[in-house]
Amino acid sequence: MATVRKRALRRPELDLDRFRWLLGLVVPAILVVLWHVLVTVGVFAPHQLPGPLTVATTLYSMAVAGELTGHVAITLQRVAAGILLGVSVGILFGAVTGLYGLAHDLLDPLFQSTKNIPSLAWVPLFLLWFGIGEGAKVTLIALGAFFPVYLNFSTGIKEVDRDLLEVAEVYDIGRLESLRRVVVPAALPSLLVGIRGGVGLAWMFVVAAELIAASQGIGFLLSDGRVMSRPDVIVGSILLFAFFGNLSDLAVKGVQRRVVDW
Repeated sequence: MATVRKRALRRPELDLDRFRWLLGLVVPAILVVLWHVLVTVGVFAPHQLPGPLTVATTLYSMAVAGELTGHVAITLQRVAAGILLGVSVGILFGAVTGLYGLAHDLLDPLFQSTKNIPSLAWVPLFLLWFGIGEGAKVTLIALGAFFPVYLNFSTGIKEVDRDLLEVAEVYDIGRLESLRRVVVPAALPSLLVGIRGGVGLAWMFVVAAELIAASQGIGFLLSDGRVMSRPDVIVGSILLFAFFGNLSDLAVKGVQRRVVDW
């Protein structure tokens, strides 16, 4: 009977937790209403900031015409390829600099300096190196994803509890086995934080990447909207970046929660 009562008491809490994600929609909904009101009362002219209904109508018409799908698909492909490359290289260098002090002393000052370079500053150089093809775009996105992964994984390895390493030495399980069973699992939460940050930066860098002679992509839509003086397209492109960026962040956060709990 006591067990049944405990379960009955816990059910409302579980139901509340299930719908807790709805709280994240409250502030965006308020901002959309405020946006609509400001445009309606004339605080912003339509050529400066179109109303939310106008932007939604523009995106819908582009989607029905099949134009929007191609732009979204190519941007998603570029971001996915850039994240895969950037995260892989970030894990490699993070592991090397985290495990070996000499490598950290040699490489970390360089990475700390280059991470402060704005994404647009890389565009002319990448055009010279890679041309106007997809390689330049994917590499630039990968650069954005690289730094948070490298920094967090390297720091996570360096901050592994020394007691765990001493236990591994006592049991004489070997360096590779110690790395696999002790170091990597202990640094995994830091790595996942870095991946989450890298995914976010990849979406920021894709805007600069799609300025490199792109003819498709959400970033191209943004630039084209500016050239054509279409504020509805500009705002719609920004909202698409926000939507897909948040969607990918939620996906990484879900993986992070499962892995860290495990």
